[in-house]
Amino acid sequence: MKELKNIRYWIFDLDNTLYPPTTNLFDKIDRLMCRFIEENLNVTSQEALKIKDTYFHQHGTTLNGLMKNHKVDAEKFLEFVHDIDYSILQKDSKLSEEIAKLPGEKIIFTNGSRKHAQKVIQQLGIENNFDKIFDIVDSKFIPKPQIDPYHDLISTYDIDTKNSIFFEDIAKNLLTAHELGMKTAWIENDDDYCKQGYDGKHIHYRVKNLRSFLNQINESIN
Repeated sequence: MKELKNIRYWIFDLDNTLYPPTTNLFDKIDRLMCRFIEENLNVTSQEALKIKDTYFHQHGTTLNGLMKNHKVDAEKFLEFVHDIDYSILQKDSKLSEEIAKLPGEKIIFTNGSRKHAQKVIQQLGIENNFDKIFDIVDSKFIPKPQIDPYHDLISTYDIDTKNSIFFEDIAKNLLTAHELGMKTAWIENDDDYCKQGYDGKHIHYRVKNLRSFLNQINESIN
């Protein structure tokens, strides 16, 4: 871990990264996506599920596909799908402590909305560690792993990619970060989509437990 002593930009994906996928929080969002599609496109629940999954795989996010193919109002979509009960997330004081110890800036880089990110980190009790959130609106609704939002993130916060590491549960989203010079850490996720490319050379670290991994880093570099 000593090779990370020069890292000054700690960039974190949000969903299924700062909290484990076992919470099933994102399942709640998924269900609301289907409902939104069903109600706004006037399709059956089965058709809505197919559209959601197809657009996600083809366009990076379901929202991006809906915007391109149906001119859906992005703000309306984000407000609807993030109207969930966040109480399923538990306070994680140890995670907060480990993030706080990391030297430099901590940034959230998410394909979700800023409001959603704020609710998640508040519920986890880690909000004091993050004053920089780069969301899908900041990305002009262009999702990871397309390169444009990475460039926008870097220019917005004047990030030195050689002194950066990106934590993310979707393995292919780390390829772009790697190509731009960042270190990468894959948060292990058993979902088939998330695992695509998990064994590639663009993955520098595989992480079973974020809290424990950050503890190892802090013990090594501090």
